[in-house]
Amino acid sequence: MADKPGLTRLTTTGSGSGECGQNDCPNVYATDRGSFVVQGDVFDGFAPPAGEGLVEIPESVLREAVRVLGW
Repeated sequence: MADKPGLTRLTTTGSGSGECGQNDCPNVYATDRGSFVVQGDVFDGFAPPAGEGLVEIPESVLREAVRVLGW
């Protein structure tokens, strides 16, 4: 998923982390609305409410997003 208008990637491509296949790395994006979009493997631990979805990403990806935001 390349950066799209209104989205800023907060994480790298994961190169060297062993987390990536073919450009399908888990990522965290900030939106221009002050929210976040998470890209990762679909998590099927339970069914979310209609219209919602769950993804599973490594802790390292969230830590990197927090670092980029300076939190």
